[in-house]
Amino acid sequence: MKKYLLSLTMAALTFMAVGCGSNDSEADASGGKLSGDVIVDGSGTVFPLMSVVAEEFMKKEDVNVQVARAGTSAGMKKYVVGETDFANASRGIKEEELAELEANEIESKEFKVALDGLTLVINPENDWATELTEEEIKTMFVTGEMKADDNVLWSDIRPEWPNEKINFYGPNENHGTYEFFVDVIIEKQELVDGINLQQEYSTLVNLVAEDKNGIAFFGYGYYANNDDKITAVKVDFGNGPVAPSLDTIAEDGPYANFTRPVFTNLSIDAAKEKPQVKAFAEYIFSEGAAKFAGETGFAPLPEAELKESLEFVQSIK
Repeated sequence: MKKYLLSLTMAALTFMAVGCGSNDSEADASGGKLSGDVIVDGSGTVFPLMSVVAEEFMKKEDVNVQVARAGTSAGMKKYVVGETDFANASRGIKEEELAELEANEIESKEFKVALDGLTLVINPENDWATELTEEEIKTMFVTGEMKADDNVLWSDIRPEWPNEKINFYGPNENHGTYEFFVDVIIEKQELVDGINLQQEYSTLVNLVAEDKNGIAFFGYGYYANNDDKITAVKVDFGNGPVAPSLDTIAEDGPYANFTRPVFTNLSIDAAKEKPQVKAFAEYIFSEGAAKFAGETGFAPLPEAELKESLEFVQSIK
């Protein structure tokens, strides 16, 4: 997989095409190109894919596509009040968010853009916990499940493992990945007490890379772009251990229990009012999502599903 060297320590990333910066959305008189701004915020998981799609789109148009990564929930707070044109998300839109959009008279559409595999990662020096069962993961990450004080040792999981305390890491509550892990993986139980939750995925990568007893969860793409620093845990779902990969996280793959779709939400109002917003949405589904999913750590959606999304965007008048 080709690795995109993104600046993952930045809170937001703005790509600017030459000669852009104006809010004017009219086609350029000389070249017929679009101009103006497109504002995208939301999921840190989806950020690598969407930022590369934006970069490629701006090679074609004189448009300023600003891609930020406040996190799914934080990004949705901006989107539902009309501050952004797109809201990327690593979980489906919530009923309360739909209600806020309706209250603010914002017409919106949720689209799947790719498939991601929730990945558990450990330090490369950890040569014992390279494989875990699905049940072991669910148990170790739940508060009070293994020990009342949550000072869980590796030997608490399997007696032959080291008698050393496990250090747990994960993304904070701003992120859809946090919500997916809590709601789906540990089935709405409380996360283990003392888990170190972070806003930046790059921070989580570095924490595990420096901690022999660390274990963290996040999207597959952040592992794939840092596999020289961290190790992915193989998960046994009942039929033997499975490593997360572009093949296994694909639709109906053997990693399906930890696979999820990731989304972008499009303001239909913005697409109607600003040609550059509609054009960017068309590019996502005509070329961008399929072309760059694998290169940024996602399994692409079926061609027919992307085509259906493209046709919907094209129908916006």
